[in-house]
Amino acid sequence: MIEMGRVQKLKISNIVDFGAYLDANTDDSSDNILLPNNQLPTDAQEGDEVEVFVYRDSKDRPIASRKNPLIQVDELAYLTVVQTTEIGAFLDMGLEKDLFLPFAEQKYKVQVGGSYLVYAYLDKSERLAATTDVDKYLSNNSNHMSSDIVTGTIYKIVSEIGAFIAVDNKYRGLIQKNEYFNDLRTGDVIEARIITIREDGKLDLSTRKMAFQQMNVDGDMILEEMNKSDGFIPLNDKSSAGEIKNRFKISKSAFKRAIGGLLKQDKIDQTEEGIKLK
Repeated sequence: MIEMGRVQKLKISNIVDFGAYLDANTDDSSDNILLPNNQLPTDAQEGDEVEVFVYRDSKDRPIASRKNPLIQVDELAYLTVVQTTEIGAFLDMGLEKDLFLPFAEQKYKVQVGGSYLVYAYLDKSERLAATTDVDKYLSNNSNHMSSDIVTGTIYKIVSEIGAFIAVDNKYRGLIQKNEYFNDLRTGDVIEARIITIREDGKLDLSTRKMAFQQMNVDGDMILEEMNKSDGFIPLNDKSSAGEIKNRFKISKSAFKRAIGGLLKQDKIDQTEEGIKLK
């Protein structure tokens, strides 16, 4: 049987002027799949086995291609939007036909040129389609360890909770809202550090380094900002967390660690009005 939306090996049943028909193994030649001439090996003969991807073309006819798709059915992949319409978006999947992302399957708005993590499935008509609702297709069984630096795709942001990450585009991860202060957007690919691995296997992440490493990074950033501000910034360790976050995009505790390090290095002075360069 033909597996729609998958790469598979099929035998050439017969060769015609416009290509070759591949045996669907149904004992009914009308079920055989066309491999167009431009996809046919130059030395192809009847009985040869070829590896092809089977899908439905723009006229909804089953067709084969020897091109490698960027995604197959029941897979996750990071694909780019090439067109948006009233009924949905179309994603580049490496074939002549683009992958349809129905409007109802867009859990957030996608834009032309943007890349997003999607899952491919077959709709009721056995046409390959995509969804951005990927959480249920992710796993909790990674081999990562605490403190590992990983790469992942943001697939959902909930302001009260944080950013949900598909680590390696396979595993469930979360950056809680108190663990990131820079702007994150759905579809972004980021690097993060594993803080903890929960009992259920889900990964808690942070975009920040270990505290002793991040202190130096934050300190350099504060010095750079002070140089841009004539050597003075009206914030100190008594300032509110909101003021610090708005100015530096870091937590108050991280700010206090950073200026503590700068004070020890004798690079700044702290007064009731703020901090200033020496």
